[in-house]
Amino acid sequence: MKKFIKKIIKYFSNNKFVTLNCVEISKSALLYNFSFFQKINPNSGIIPVLKSNAYGHGIVQCAEILNGADCDFLAVDGYYEAVKISDITNHKILVLGYIRPENYKLLDCKKCSYVVQDIESLEAFGNLNKNVNIHIELNTGMNRLGLGANELIEYLHVLKKYPKLKLEGVMTHLADADNDNDILFTEKQVKRFDAQIEKIKSLGFSPKYIHIAQTAGCLIANSKYANAVRIGIGLYGINPLSKANGKSRTLDELKPVLELKSTIIKSIELKVGDKVSYNGIFTAEKPMRIGVLPIGYYEGVPRELSNRGFVTVGEDKFQVIGRVCMNHTMIDLSDSKFQVGDEVTVISNKSGQINSIARICDEVKLFNYQLMSNITENIRRIIVE
Repeated sequence: MKKFIKKIIKYFSNNKFVTLNCVEISKSALLYNFSFFQKINPNSGIIPVLKSNAYGHGIVQCAEILNGADCDFLAVDGYYEAVKISDITNHKILVLGYIRPENYKLLDCKKCSYVVQDIESLEAFGNLNKNVNIHIELNTGMNRLGLGANELIEYLHVLKKYPKLKLEGVMTHLADADNDNDILFTEKQVKRFDAQIEKIKSLGFSPKYIHIAQTAGCLIANSKYANAVRIGIGLYGINPLSKANGKSRTLDELKPVLELKSTIIKSIELKVGDKVSYNGIFTAEKPMRIGVLPIGYYEGVPRELSNRGFVTVGEDKFQVIGRVCMNHTMIDLSDSKFQVGDEVTVISNKSGQINSIARICDEVKLFNYQLMSNITENIRRIIVE
C-alpha cells in the first residue's frame, strides 16, 4: 500500500497533463512563516501541523518544503497522513489522532511518535514489545480528548510496566486562546497543565517535548514547562485572531501561502433578461458577457459567494454571477478582453485583495479554517517560489 501511494503521488506530481485548476503553494511564504514563529517563540521548538491535507494546502508539498525548516517533528492527525509523507520528510512525525489498537502492529514506530489517549491503547502498544515514543495528551478543559487529572497517575503506573515505551512528550490543547476579551480560561488551562507536568516529573519521567499552545495560544500561554508550540493555521499565513483582539497585530506579518487558480473554459453573450445558473438568481439588466470556470463548491468555492464573490487577474476583479454550482462558477467578463483559456485567481495570497482568504471570510462570514480545508485534494498542488 505504501509503495502504491508513493507511485500515485509521483505520477501526479511529475506528469505533464495541464490542469484547468491548480493550487499554488509558496515555498518562500511557508518558510517565512515558520521563521516568524521561531522569532516570536525563541525558547520553544516549532512543530508544524500538517493535518487535514495541511489545512487544504497539500500535505505532500508542504512536507517537502519543510525539509528546509529546523524542526524535530511534523504533526498529522491520522496514520494515513503519516504514510503519505513518510518517504518525503526528513523529520519525525507526530501522529495526534486516535488509532484502533488492533492496527498497532502495522505502524512505523521508528519514524513516528504517537499520542496515546488511554490505558487500553497504552497496554496495546506495550504488548508489542517494541520501542515506541509516546506523547500523553492531558485534558485541561477542552473536554475533547486527553487524560483527566484523576486518570493520570494510574496511566503513569501502567506506563512504567513497559520499559520499551518512552514518554517522549506531553501536550494539551487550548480551547479559548483566540478569545478577544480575556485570557482567564487559558490561564486556568495553563495552571492545570503545569500542575500535571509536576506530577509526571515527580514520578521520575522526563519528557523531552512539552507542548501546550497552537498559533493563537503561543502569544499568551505562559507555561513554566512548555518548550514547544504546535503551529497550524499561522504556518499557512492566516491570522486566527479578529481585529478586536489586542494580540492580532502581532500576526500581521504572516504571508498567506495558498493561491487557488482556475481557467476560463467558455464565454457566453447575454441579452437583457437572460438568467444565469440554478434558480435564476441573476438576471442580466443589460447586454453582457460572462465566463465559465470549471470549479465550484465541490472543489472548494463556497456557495455563499453566489452573486457576491470575485475572482481576480492582477488588479482587475470580476464578480461571480449566479449560483455557484458543484463544478462550475460563472463570472462577469463584460468590458474585459479575457477569453477562453485565460487564467484567473479564485483565492489570492495577497492579503489586501478582495478574494484573499481574510476578505472572503469577512465578507460572507465564513470560517477561515474551513474555507482552506475544503479545497478538494483532487486539485493539483504546485510548489512555487
